[in-house]
Amino acid sequence: MQLSLHADYACRVLIYLATREVPRSSIEEIAKAFKISENHLVKVVHRLGQQGFIETTRGRNGGIRLAREPEKISIGDVIRRMEPHFEVVECFSALSNTCPITGICGLQPALFKARDAFLQTLDAVTLASVSINKEALTRTLTGTSA
Repeated sequence: MQLSLHADYACRVLIYLATREVPRSSIEEIAKAFKISENHLVKVVHRLGQQGFIETTRGRNGGIRLAREPEKISIGDVIRRMEPHFEVVECFSALSNTCPITGICGLQPALFKARDAFLQTLDAVTLASVSINKEALTRTLTGTSA
């Protein structure tokens, strides 16, 4: 199973924001820190704002910041809200499944169980726990000594 870039970038944005001591950060600085497309990041940030993970402010003193404390943001919740779907195999989709052995094959229940275990593991992980090494993360992402 591979996460989409959208979910991956969402986690990166949240980690960046969790490590910063400044009131707000910009999409431009986050894109530069991770060497990723600013255009793509705009979409990710918009969705993070819609889902209540970050607050966005426009204007001269604008920017983005976490909407909640890092301890209150579950990575499992982030992944669930940012992934377009969790259709690990074709038979997970009621709309596009063409597999002739759906319902009689033993693989689907095992994959459902594995997917659920994956998400359950991430539910126990918080943004605070993945950004605990703030000084090293800040040095790496900003190219400075924290």
